[in-house]
Amino acid sequence: MAEHLRLETLEPSAHTHLLDLEASQQAQEEENDTDLDQTLQRLETFLCFFGFHQSSQLSFLLSWSTFILLGVAVPVLILELSTCSDCEKYQIFEFELDAIVAQSCLAAVSLGCISYNLRKYGIRDFLFVDRYHGHMRSFSKEYIDKIQGFFRLLVLWILPCFILKTVREVIRITYVHHASGWRSVAILLALLLSWIYLTTISFSACLLFNLVCNLQVIHFDDYAKLLERDSNVSLLIKEHILLRFYLSKISHRLRVYLILVFLVVTASQIVFLFQTTRYRGTNTFINGGDFAVSSIVQVVGIYFCLHGAAKISHRAQSIVSVACQQHALMPCRSTDASNRVGLLPLNVSESDLGSVDSIEFTVNTEYASSMFMYHERQSFVIYLQTNPGGITIFGWIVDRTLITTIFFIELSLVLFVLGKTVVI
Repeated sequence: MAEHLRLETLEPSAHTHLLDLEASQQAQEEENDTDLDQTLQRLETFLCFFGFHQSSQLSFLLSWSTFILLGVAVPVLILELSTCSDCEKYQIFEFELDAIVAQSCLAAVSLGCISYNLRKYGIRDFLFVDRYHGHMRSFSKEYIDKIQGFFRLLVLWILPCFILKTVREVIRITYVHHASGWRSVAILLALLLSWIYLTTISFSACLLFNLVCNLQVIHFDDYAKLLERDSNVSLLIKEHILLRFYLSKISHRLRVYLILVFLVVTASQIVFLFQTTRYRGTNTFINGGDFAVSSIVQVVGIYFCLHGAAKISHRAQSIVSVACQQHALMPCRSTDASNRVGLLPLNVSESDLGSVDSIEFTVNTEYASSMFMYHERQSFVIYLQTNPGGITIFGWIVDRTLITTIFFIELSLVLFVLGKTVVI
């Protein structure tokens, strides 16, 4: 009786503890959702500031007017004002103009493609972090870390390029004399402002593509853990089909952007190559430094795009090895009884033979079930081998083989240009 009363008194306290635990978990999830909302709002504000958010006609006109004015008109006007007859040793008009065109084309492709996707899908659907894609609450912390990594990488790569560009422009303006010092300072500030505007747009687009791929890596890592703890093949196939569907949507949305970036960067490097080899004078960092800076920016942007695509493709293909490992670790179980289905005893008499019709032949259901599970897992492995998934460009999977080929072609062109220009 006393134990019964003690149990009854303990049950409400245990129930209260469970309620408190559920309430704390719900509060933690709501806090994570709030942090993710704030992080996404910060990212959207940043993109809106640089003209990627073109949800209305007014914002569209404002964005492209700013781009034409600050990204094209300002550097071309400054180049015209800085032209002089006896300063070819420190500034070559064709070199400067080609660098401006290359920067502007890459930034225009980035701004046009990314703004189109953001206008059509919105920031949450574009990144696949809305409530209908990818179990947002389960990965809020990982989403926040990846988005913060976007800003860290942006600053980490823009800062050294900006320092290199500033040093080059200061040296060039020192040799190219202007009417007054104030005019030289104004030209320097305008050039740096235009350059950082175009470079931020280009880097932001490349890093956004990299961010989209990294966010999907989170889901593939979680899927690999699901393979280790769950043997429900129908559930695993359903989740894998969903992941492949997201990858196909990413590929469809951004394949035009990837192709245009590859074409613009390759064409720019070929033009830089012809310009530096055709010039009969001496190429130095002062008169050809813009080629060097632009080449570094372009090859870094290409690297971010290819690295993000190859990373998610590699994760998608590595799922096959995880599934094969789990399939090998779960062999069919067999028992001694399963090997003796329906056997008769060796020493039998006539009376026993007379009653042979009354013998019941039993079927080992455990053996049949294990064989069914084996063939089910085998079919799942074959399905994964024939449907690896990954980022594709019109059917071509962007894997490590493709990234190695494209990157070293671009790197070869860039290194040749750097070898012709980085001479003081």
